[in-house]
Amino acid sequence: MLEQAFGAEIHEAGSCREACGIAGNLMPDLVVLDLSLPGAGGLQALDLIRAQNTAQRVLVFSMHPNPMFAARAIQAGARGYVVKSSPPEELLTAIREIIAGGVYISHDLAKEVALLSLHEGDPLRELSSRELEIMSLLGRGNDLAGVADALGLSYKTVANNVTQIKTKLSVRHSGELIRMAIERELTGANPRNKTTT
Repeated sequence: MLEQAFGAEIHEAGSCREACGIAGNLMPDLVVLDLSLPGAGGLQALDLIRAQNTAQRVLVFSMHPNPMFAARAIQAGARGYVVKSSPPEELLTAIREIIAGGVYISHDLAKEVALLSLHEGDPLRELSSRELEIMSLLGRGNDLAGVADALGLSYKTVANNVTQIKTKLSVRHSGELIRMAIERELTGANPRNKTTT
């Protein structure tokens, strides 16, 4: 689709390491980044790509319809955030806007991202990007070993992070974290926006 719309040369990466290598070597006009990269998470990949080149334009293209993820991505330097459930035309519009120097957030999320600043007491605001990713993976049914494997971390690191998350959110059991992840739509499944293919 991008080749047809822009005549662009496309390079694909299957991991954070590959993405950073391609971005660093080729200095593309735009990086379209999935938050669910294997190895280091997408938000960490965003930090690494921007550390290599602070002028690099990055559009996050994610399954997470939660405004918290969008806000974190923009705070980390992304120029846009589009949800994968959006129509294909919205992705093209976002790319055009970002290449022209603007910022773009999916229509479904833009208002909610703007309203986040009004909810200063939201405990999720206390979580780091890594902690949000861990909570999201737990909500999708992964156990600690699965989360560790998905993020390229040790089991002990993930267990320590989960303990910190529980402390920050004042919950005692992992089941409560999972329930909260699902209720707060951190899992990538948006019950308000279901589509069938």
